[in-house]
Amino acid sequence: MIWIAEHAVATLPAMDPEFGSLTDRLRDEAGDGPAYGRLVVTPDSEELAAVLTAPGQPLWARELAAFRLGVAGDRRAFEALVLLLNHRDPERCVSAAYALTRLRDPRTPRAAAALATNELRVAYALVPVRLLAALRAPESVPALVTALERRLDPEDPHWRVGVACAEGLGALGDVRAREVLEAAVPHPRVGEAARSALVRLGRGQP
Repeated sequence: MIWIAEHAVATLPAMDPEFGSLTDRLRDEAGDGPAYGRLVVTPDSEELAAVLTAPGQPLWARELAAFRLGVAGDRRAFEALVLLLNHRDPERCVSAAYALTRLRDPRTPRAAAALATNELRVAYALVPVRLLAALRAPESVPALVTALERRLDPEDPHWRVGVACAEGLGALGDVRAREVLEAAVPHPRVGEAARSALVRLGRGQP
């Protein structure tokens, strides 16, 4: 019983939609072999953590182990989840964000802010931006303001990131965002989200 208390991870509910989506996706990558099945059901957090550090592990195995540890609140998953949060595959980013919100590691807001404002990786910033809004951390508003300021060029190809920033700032309702939201109103693609955010701040026009 002591071993179980020290080494077990919480069993994920079968109806958890994100876990179901993750396992369906990774089953195709893994080929539904015994190694995949073991990582899906093992209650041993040490076994899962070993996957994150052992050399030669496939990406699907690292993702599955990190997700399960993260949802269970095991902070050994943090680094792997942050890497996945900025992956070129949006589905991996979404799963990582889901696990990070449940991990509740105090390093998560700073990491998400760094990814959201990294212009070299702006093509993959959409999920980190949305995670920042969901976290409602002290880092959220400054990072979203910075990211939105960089998306104000009407020809900017990453306008969806700008829309997500405006939506997040509206949800956070912080008056520090008013100036950048007002500047975003004329933007042909971001403007609608900016106007809606200003309404939520209390002084915008519908």
